[in-house]
Parts: sequence; structure tokens; C-alpha cells
Amino acid sequence: MDLISAQDFAAGLSILLDPYVHVFLIVGAFVGMVFGAAPGLTAPAAVALMLPLTYGLGLNASLALLLGIYCSGYFAGSIPAILINTPGTPGNAATALDGYQMAKLGEGDRAITTAIIASFLGGLVSMLLLSGVAPVLAQVALSFTSVEYFSLALLGIVCVAGISTGSLLKGCAGALIGIFISTVGLDPTSGVPRFTFGIPDLLAGIPLIPALIGLFAISEMLMKSFRSNVAQEFLTSERRASVGNVVRDFARNKWLALKSALMGTFIGLLPGTGPAIASWVAYGEALRTKREGDKFGHGEVKGVIACEVSNNAVTGGAMIPLLTLGIPGDPVTAILIGALMIQGIEPGPFFIRDHGSVFISILILLFVSNIWMVVLGLMARRGAAQVVRVPAHILVPTISVLAAAGGFAINSSSFDVMLTVLFGGVGFLMVRYHFPVATVVLGLVLGPILESNLRNALVRSDMDPTVFFTRPISAAILLAIVVLLFVWGREDRRQRRLVSAELGEDVAEARES
Repeated sequence: MDLISAQDFAAGLSILLDPYVHVFLIVGAFVGMVFGAAPGLTAPAAVALMLPLTYGLGLNASLALLLGIYCSGYFAGSIPAILINTPGTPGNAATALDGYQMAKLGEGDRAITTAIIASFLGGLVSMLLLSGVAPVLAQVALSFTSVEYFSLALLGIVCVAGISTGSLLKGCAGALIGIFISTVGLDPTSGVPRFTFGIPDLLAGIPLIPALIGLFAISEMLMKSFRSNVAQEFLTSERRASVGNVVRDFARNKWLALKSALMGTFIGLLPGTGPAIASWVAYGEALRTKREGDKFGHGEVKGVIACEVSNNAVTGGAMIPLLTLGIPGDPVTAILIGALMIQGIEPGPFFIRDHGSVFISILILLFVSNIWMVVLGLMARRGAAQVVRVPAHILVPTISVLAAAGGFAINSSSFDVMLTVLFGGVGFLMVRYHFPVATVVLGLVLGPILESNLRNALVRSDMDPTVFFTRPISAAILLAIVVLLFVWGREDRRQRRLVSAELGEDVAEARES
């Protein structure tokens, strides 16, 4: 911060006195919520649609509009994830694991309120880190090569073992299915088609959003249709949650929230990662440190806290390489580069020195955007939570139509709608046979990162695989993977022995009777 003069600091603070800035912050937060909550419409899509409007706006109003969308868009995807098991964005897929179960138990309002506060805390922590240690963190990320990126992606895959509430083997199998699906399309190196079966629409690969909507939304609607007790899906009536009680939840889990925020910020500053990876890694860490009595996968509030804190912490983290190196950390910051250049500002190593007032303005806008996100979220939560009261014979066809529309919205392609339905069938079969659907999504997200960085690392090392063990950061990550596999494997075997013992007792009692 010593690069910023007192004059720049005062000029940056003056943005709070501009009424138009607050208007565009509110508009941006509202647009971000609409796009984030609608499956198939994402925060990057909203920012891209609003970018042309910035030609006629000043710098402050442009930043207010786009940053308002950025902050609220990542949170809003948690609303459908919690209420109808349909993540609004890929970053909210992990939230559905416990959030949806909470809604089924009548705690949808509590889950949404938790997501609101978690998103605010994640954004606040990442904003503070952006203001204080941006240059240092950016240099750490800059030292990452394809070797470290491969090891980091592999760590994300191994987190499947923690994410899976059932069999470790089934969790890993789901991740491998996702990785295999991610290889469909043109080979990124040779350009040779892979597993396209002569279908031109598959040359670009499997689009993530239709796959995500199918695996979560369509599969859930199919499950509802096949259950005889659909009306009893939500076990209790919806209970209202006070903000005070939710704040006490955070007080009890303050270290989990802080750890998730730090993880989200760090993952955000690594280009090409984003909120999806951050939320899965944070959820895996929460599972690793779970205590006796925690009900992960069955409505555990800690799962919602970890996921939503981490995925919103990505916003500040992704701004770090953007502003200090000119490298976007995620799709939204890639669009923000264009918005800054429209205003004649080029992000890079000299940005803070040459545009100190703009840097301060961005920090303030990130903070105020998160405040408006909380206000709008709390206003909408009560009405949104009543979705659970909609009768199944109305909810199932309505959500199915919206899901199909979401699959169509990305590329305006009927083929994407067919993919949505196909993945819905795959998700239905996986749920029916107790395979965790979420692990397929993780494989889809991490597969391209894993493949491209593995190839790059081997090419640059003359096909020497020991490079993954000789670089310190990569070696540390791989060691962590080995430890996690050992711990989770032992826990999986222990759970199997307990289940076998309980079944044996039940059989013995049945014979005696």
C-alpha cells in the first residue's frame, strides 16, 4: 500500500459519494442474482452481456455495475442448489450436497441465510488480502508451473474420496467417469477428434452447463417421478431461521470459515481454476477435519459454510493476478480486463503505482457490492425458501422445462438440450446405484486442467516423470495426496466393518426370533 499516495487514497474513497455508483451497484447485484440463480445463466455471461453498456458509462459506474454482478452471481447459484438440488453455477455444485438435504429437513431458510453470510465473509477476507498482500501472493502464483498445476488438480481429484459419503471406490470411479467425459472433442495438442463418433457438435467437447443441469436437476426430477412418496420428499415444514442463530453457527465454526476463505483466495489467484475447484477443495478439507456427530452429505451446515465462503473468496483472489500481473484469474476477470481497457486503463505490474485511486475504488466497490448482496439476499430468502412447498406434480415438470431451457441458453443449441437429458439419465442411474453424482462434475472440471498440465510438464522435462517429485511445492502436494488416501482409505474400511457388524447382528436377531 506504500505505492499509493494520500491523494490517491482520498480520491478512491470519494467514490462512496457518487449516487450513480450506488445505483449501478444495486443494479449489478440484482442482475448477478438473477443470472446466478437461473441454471444455465452464469456470472461470466451476465458480465459479458453488460460489457457493451460500459462504453457509455464512466469508469466508476462501469466498475460498480460489473463488480456488483461478479460478487452476487457466485452467491446466487446457491439458492437453486439448496432448494431444488440444481446449482445455478458450477461453483455451487458442492453446496447442493448438504444445502439440499437441509432444505428437505425444513431448514432451507437457514441454509440460504448461511450461504448469504458465508459469501459475505469470503468476499470480505479476499478483499482484505487483495488490499494487503496482492503483490506477494501474485508472485507465489507466478512461480507455479504446469508441474504444480497438475499436482494441484490431482489433489482436487483425490478430494473425491472425501466428498463421497459412501464408498471410496465409487467416488473415485465417478471422478474417472468425469475425466473421461472431459476428453471428448478435439485433442488440444494434435487436433485429432476423440470419442466424437462423427458428431460435429461434439468436436468442441461436452459443455459443462448442460452436463451440470442434467446430472443434478434432471436426475433429481427423474428420482422424484419414480418415488411413490413424492409428496413426503421434504420431511418437515419449512422453519424460519434467525440471522442471529446463523451468526452463532459461524462463531462455532470460525476457523473452518477462515480456512475456507484463505483456500478460496489462494485458488482464485491461480489462473484457470475458479470457484468450482475452490468449493470442492474446501469441502474436502471440511470433511477431512470433521468431528464425531457431523452429518456431511445429510444436511450439515458446515458443508454449506465451507463451500460458500471459499467460492466467494475467489472473487478477490482472482483480482490479484489481474491487477498486479495483467493475468485474469477466472472468466469474469478476463472480461474485466476489457472493461478497464475501454476506460484507458491497462492492468499489470505498474497498475497500483499509476492508478492508485482506481485500486482503492475497486477495493471499496468489492466491499459495498458484498453488502448489497447481503441486503438483497436477505430480502429474497423468505420467498425463495417457499419453493419447497410447491407440490411435486407442479414442481417436477416446471423444473424440467426450466432445466431444458437452461441447457439451450448457453449456445442456443437443441443438441445441448439432448445432452442435458442424456446426462439426466446418467445422473439418475448413478443415484439409483449409489454413485456420488458430484464426483462426475469434479472430474469434468478438473479433467482438462489435469491433462493439459500433465502434457506440458512432461514435454518440458523431456518426458521425465520425476519432475513431479523434485519440485518442492509439487512434492508437498503429492505427499498430502498420499496421506489423504491413507486416512480416507482406513476410514472407509472402518465404516465397512461397522456396517458388516450391524448386518450380522440384525441377521442373528432375525434367526432368534
